[in-house]
Formats: sequence, structure tokens, C-alpha cells
Amino acid sequence: MRLARFAFLVSVAALASGPLSAKGVTEADLRGHIEILASDAFEGRKPGTAGEAKTVKYIAEAWAKAGLKPAASDGSWFDPVPLIQRGQGSSTYGFTAKGRKLRIVSDDIVLIGQQATYARSNLPLIFTGAGVTSNGKVAADVKGKAAVVLFGADNVPDNMKSPRARREALIAAGAEAVIFVGDSQGNWPTLRRQLLSRPITLETREKRAPLEGAISSEFMVGLVTAAGQDWDKLRANAKQADYVGEALGIDADLDVKTDLYRFNSSNVIGKIAGRKKNSGALLFMGHWDHLGICGPEGAPDRICNGAVDNASGIAVMNEVAEALAKKKHDRDIYFLATTAEESGLLGAYAFADKPVLPLDQIILSLNVDTIAIAPRGSKVAIIGRGTTPLDAEVEAVAKKIGRAIDGSTDANAFLQRQDGWALTQKGVPALMVGGSFADLNLLQKFLGSDYHGPNDQLTDRTELGGAAEDTDLHIALGRHFADTRKYKSKKAGE
Repeated sequence: MRLARFAFLVSVAALASGPLSAKGVTEADLRGHIEILASDAFEGRKPGTAGEAKTVKYIAEAWAKAGLKPAASDGSWFDPVPLIQRGQGSSTYGFTAKGRKLRIVSDDIVLIGQQATYARSNLPLIFTGAGVTSNGKVAADVKGKAAVVLFGADNVPDNMKSPRARREALIAAGAEAVIFVGDSQGNWPTLRRQLLSRPITLETREKRAPLEGAISSEFMVGLVTAAGQDWDKLRANAKQADYVGEALGIDADLDVKTDLYRFNSSNVIGKIAGRKKNSGALLFMGHWDHLGICGPEGAPDRICNGAVDNASGIAVMNEVAEALAKKKHDRDIYFLATTAEESGLLGAYAFADKPVLPLDQIILSLNVDTIAIAPRGSKVAIIGRGTTPLDAEVEAVAKKIGRAIDGSTDANAFLQRQDGWALTQKGVPALMVGGSFADLNLLQKFLGSDYHGPNDQLTDRTELGGAAEDTDLHIALGRHFADTRKYKSKKAGE
């Protein structure tokens, strides 16, 4: 009688505890990976450094140990991603107006060429204001000229407020050079720092003018004043909604040398082969890179370790890979650790341009990024809500393992800032799912403090409870979407 009563009580307890009673991934499991990936030995995981070599080796070894097979295009773990950095070399420049050489006192100018050498005489300068008008179009005649552009932008559409968007519009309109002006709000130091930081770009997708650069507002005032014009009047004219630009009557003679560094970084790609051919594939992805040694000379800590962003995401992927590789699934399951996300989703774009499987076979891509933010018990948010027909499917899986749902679209503010965006643009259903983006105040607290700085380190206070729950969620999602009985995909012809 006592034994029967004991068995009954145990059964009731098991039912009460529900799905959460099953052993899941622990915080210690994740901490072990992050401790290595975000250690000083990995030097902040910047592409093209010794830190990259250690990082991709660690990921490949972890996936091999879990039971994944290499799935890069050449049969290895590593798909090359051709990157390029440009640094300031030597340059000489001069300006003339009506044949008269202009004397400029300021030397606040940075010029970077597309190629190692750029030389041009009598290049006409045209002031374009913000670069585009209120309708987002380039109205100025910039073809074959140097477009001088204000860094700050008023009276332009939201999608054109970024300097990058306006620069690309001017290039598409035929500008020979694009030169931004640091305005009186203090943008010159930011401009100068960006140009001199040797930013990493994906050469196969570059949209660059033959010459790009920046000058301070002090330099610009001196230049136009020497040519007999009024800078304040030019700026006032540029505020007009239909501003079409003004020729400055100034020609530039330029001889610019640029330091070029081309190198191959790596995406890491692994695979769990499915049992049913032509049934589609599930893709997990997350970026392995961070900012490297980013602090100024002499700082007590110069390494941006990137514990939360995104050693935490790779740690989750490692645990998901280990869990899912323990059994066969109907569909193939791919794992992609991307490079150069911090430089503009470059590894993800490289994969989207040259995928190792047809993109129309990917039934869902799940990106895992900056996941060590939320505590246990957080709601599940979806970045990409409403962009695929899969929201209800994802929510059903989350609810089944006891997770509450954040049904808002607030997290979509980050849609274009994460690797999945590169696949979304190619028509692949791509989502980010988890607790880190359910509480945007909590996320903003991280973004406004430790994010992209030396303080994004693994400590005893690093929140891994929500990350552990999100790992279990991704394992459950993997099992669901890789099962052709649980999820039928039109992409896979089912």
C-alpha cells in the first residue's frame, strides 16, 4: 500500500513538473564554451588574426566531437570569405578656382582610394547637401565629379539617413569621389576614426567610388571661402526639399596612395545528414567574430572579448549540435558559424551569395546572437515576426516546453542588424527566437554599456539562465522542424 502510494505521488510530481523536469542544457555547459571563446587568448576573435584561427579551430573541433560532418564547399569545415581592408597611405592634394591655387590652413582631410593608387587632375567639386532630396533621390549632377556631402542628414527619408545609404546612391549616380563633411555637431572625429580604422569589407559585394574620404567643417569653410563663396549660405540652401546641388567652381588635383590588405576569412559549416533525401534542410547560424584588440594604446584592457556578443551564441550552437547529433532526423541540419558579422553581416552575405546547398531547400534558418541577456522565465520573442508563415509553428514548440510568448513585433527593430537578414533578402525564412529580445529595456541596458567594449567579458554575473532555456528551445525547434511528420514544408515539395 505504501509502495503504491509512493508510486502515485511520484507520478503526480512528474506530471506537475511537466516538460521542464527533463534534463536540459545547463549554465555550466554554456559557460565552458564562453570561457574559452571569450578568453584573452582568443584576442577578441577579429577576422584575419591569430584569434580567428583559434576560434574556427575550436568550433570545428567541437562540432566534430558532437558528431557533425564538415559541409563546406570543398568538403572541409571552412568556406573562404574574401575580405579586404583599406588604410590611409600617402596623399598629395591641391585645389584651384578659376585657375588660382587655393591655400587651405586646415589639414583635416582623409582620402582612401578603391585601388592602391588614385591620381586625377581637375576633378570638379559639387556640393550636394545631404546627398539626396526629400524623396530619397540624387538630384545633383554628380557624374564624374567629387560629391561633397554633409555627414548629418535632415529632410531625407529614414532609409537614407545613414551615410552609407547616401554614399551608395551617389556612387550609383556616377560620382567619381564621395567626400563627407564633419559638421559643427562634432562628427569630424567620428568620420576620421571610421576611415582610419581600416574597416573590413567583402570585396565581392563592395559598392565604392574610386575615391572616398572626409574633411572637417573647418577645412570646408577654408576651402569655399578661399574660392569666394559662403559656407553658411551653402548650408542654408541645402535645407531646401528640392535642393539640386551647387557646383563649387573648385577643381581638385589628387594623388592618393592606399594600403590594401586582402585576406580570406572563414565561415565554419557542419552538417547532420538527414534520412530523407529532398526533404529540405534546417539551418542554425550565428557569428563567431568580434572586434579584436579595440582599446586605445595604454588602456589597462584593450581586448573586446565579446562574451555575450557572440561567444554566447556559438556556445548555444555547440550544445544544440551535440544534442541533435545524437539521433537521426528526416531532414539535413546545417550549422553555420559566420565571419565578419560585426563589419556588416559579411560572412552571412558570402554564404547567401555562394551557398553550400540550394537556398530554396532551406525550410528555416534560426540565427543565434547575443543570447546571454535574459534571466530564466523570460518570454520568447521572435525577430522576424510576420515575415514568414512560421510564427504559430515556433510558438507551439515554445509553449510545449513551457515557455510564454511575447506576441509583439517590437523585436523586429533588430531585423536588419543580424545575420538572418542576408538570407531574408534571398527569400529564405529566417528568424531569431528567444528571450534576449523580449525585454528591450534589458537589451538596451547591455547595448548602452558593455556592448562592443572591453567589459563584454564572462564574469560570475553574466546571465546564462535564459541562454540555457533558449538552448533547450532551439533543440526542441530543431527536432520539430527536422521531422517531416511534425512539419510539412512546401519548399520541400511535401
